[in-house]
Amino acid sequence: MSILAWIIVSSLLGGVLSVAAAALFAYSARASMVPLLVSYAIGALLGAVFLEILPHAFELNNDVHAMAGTVLFGILLFFTLEKLVLWRHCHHTEECEVHGVHEGQTDHGRSGMMIMVGDTFHNFVDGILIAAAFMVDVQVGVVTSLAIIAHEIPQEVGDFLILLHSGYTRRQAFIFNLLSSLATLVGGVLAYFALQSMQEVVPYFLGIAAASMIYVAVADLIPGLHKRPEIKATIQQVSLIGLGISSIWLAGLFLGGH
Repeated sequence: MSILAWIIVSSLLGGVLSVAAAALFAYSARASMVPLLVSYAIGALLGAVFLEILPHAFELNNDVHAMAGTVLFGILLFFTLEKLVLWRHCHHTEECEVHGVHEGQTDHGRSGMMIMVGDTFHNFVDGILIAAAFMVDVQVGVVTSLAIIAHEIPQEVGDFLILLHSGYTRRQAFIFNLLSSLATLVGGVLAYFALQSMQEVVPYFLGIAAASMIYVAVADLIPGLHKRPEIKATIQQVSLIGLGISSIWLAGLFLGGH
């Protein structure tokens, strides 16, 4: 397939798969498995960053200081965006400090609309990062897409629950999340055409991609794991994080990695 075809398929498949899987978990008792998905997602994100994305970024740009500065800038950028409510995450099924909407309450759609605006922006950025990764190497693109899908599922479960608590029906919640996921395709296609004439900036986009994944894993997901400090839960979390890292390593190996 051409690079553009890879970007389109990955963006569409990633969006549909994450929304469908999230709906399955949100609409059933299996929502209790979301904490397990979160641990796996952390491993997938960190594995993609340190095993694929950053190594390729450093290969493309030998200026180590510039690339390290890009990652640092990206982490600060995503922190700022989250503080400005442009980047909304909710990875907890029972309680979400960010949104503050609880079982049995409804705010007549206000928090639901806010989450959709933030999620659409988030998906658009994901599309840009997927395109940048594929334009370096198909292997990097596939691994990046897998990591994004892995962390999108628990996030989308939270989004579904927020929409339901906000007064939307199940059908409306599914349709809105599906439409929001199409922003990934828009971001990916636009980035493909924009980056074709600016190959020299692709390594910096990889640095931003790495920063976004590090930030989501460390700032958004890991703190939730500390709410269960008991040994059994810790062993389970570490094992699933290891599984996430291993799956990225095996995907890279299968796709002809180094």
